[in-house]
Amino acid sequence: MELNTIESHDIGTAPEHPASTVPAPKKVFVKTYGCQMNVYDSQRMTDALAADGYVATDVVDDADLVLLNTCHIREKAAEKVYSELGRIRDMKAERAEAGRELLIGVAGCVAQAEGAEIIRRAPAVDLVIGPQTYHRLPDVLARVRGGQKIVETDYAIEDKFEHLPQPKRAEVARRGVTAFLTVQEGCDKFCTFCVVPYTRGSEVSRPVAQIVAEAERLAEAGVREVTLLGQNVNAWHGEGGSGKEWGLGRLLFRLAEIPGLARLRYTTSHPRDMDDELIAAHRDLPTLMPYLHLPVQSGSDRILKAMNRRHTARDYLNLIERIRAARGDIAMSGDFIVGFPGETDEDFEATLELVREVNYASAFTFKYSPRPGTPGAEMDGHVTEAVKDERLQRLQALINEQQKDFIAGMVGRTVSTLIEKPGRRPHQKVGRSPWLQPVIVDDKAGGIGDIIDVRITETGQNSLFAELA
Repeated sequence: MELNTIESHDIGTAPEHPASTVPAPKKVFVKTYGCQMNVYDSQRMTDALAADGYVATDVVDDADLVLLNTCHIREKAAEKVYSELGRIRDMKAERAEAGRELLIGVAGCVAQAEGAEIIRRAPAVDLVIGPQTYHRLPDVLARVRGGQKIVETDYAIEDKFEHLPQPKRAEVARRGVTAFLTVQEGCDKFCTFCVVPYTRGSEVSRPVAQIVAEAERLAEAGVREVTLLGQNVNAWHGEGGSGKEWGLGRLLFRLAEIPGLARLRYTTSHPRDMDDELIAAHRDLPTLMPYLHLPVQSGSDRILKAMNRRHTARDYLNLIERIRAARGDIAMSGDFIVGFPGETDEDFEATLELVREVNYASAFTFKYSPRPGTPGAEMDGHVTEAVKDERLQRLQALINEQQKDFIAGMVGRTVSTLIEKPGRRPHQKVGRSPWLQPVIVDDKAGGIGDIIDVRITETGQNSLFAELA
């Protein structure tokens, strides 16, 4: 399963230390590509490195260690990483001439997929570490400083979450009033287009006590909203009390009991794992936000079968009906792939018809691109780029129309808004609606972390403008 992909960004800087006789701390620059889980992983890698004496920086030129936390979902992902490594290689050479060390590491899904090939193609790289072993970073770096080139991509036997140091409360607070929390990793679905089972491994669920403890630490540091993450998050089945297994719905009920934690979300889900208990959580938990990302990928049963999705378009539509019956104000989001091998005009029209029937608040749309090692890459009937481009434009136009209508329908409504950060312009703050839309309010409307009721007065392209209700 894919998580929603986001623009690459860098883990932010820690406060500078005042000048003193104490040696300056080592600095790490982490560039994060891809999904929300990689954002979470980058933060946890930074936490692990903090125990090794590193502080984070958002200025690459200041770094003693550069880590690229990579994603393998998008087309030509590996080539983009090699291009970035070329630029960092030149910086490393300049440092060496000045007698300064710069270590370079590649982490994440490209690291898992490419392994030693990364060091072969980019000899300036000192370490390659997969997403299952980043808790070993301090040990790996010690070996690198001893002169070794390290490739650490074996799946760890030990639980990495048990071995990761916890971030200090001040560091959690610095990251803001919303947070990601990984509860599940890997996927057993083996959709024929997807590389995740090969880069993230089989499904693993963290135990309830571990998740609750992390969520409590977040809440104690001022986090108001937590998004539970997993490649297939609603397949989570973790060990609960007395060794009994819980499902995601029951976990959400437990997390809703944590003082200070006012909002819960989760992403991303598979339709086959949307059970009655989880639907009941949407009905009964005000803390669980009325926004659900539920990828379907295609509206054609023939293409869904070729993708190994193991559900039909009607199965999906019936599920949407059940969810909306439980929570009338829920907004739906989805993922779609156009141009999968063998997709005909009729198959694509079936996708458009499904989109019209569901009426999405938002969706992510992609052209199919083969991933080496996946069954889809070996299939016959690959669709031309021109046809894929035309279909993608038509699908995006329909989705954009639905999203525009959904946003326009917010004008005049009173909505609960979590204030998250200062706005881009003076005298503004930015909050988030229950449906994930940015809400722009006057900076006197509330403090960061407050949840306030506001009336929507107008809309931007993707944001809402509001006044106190």
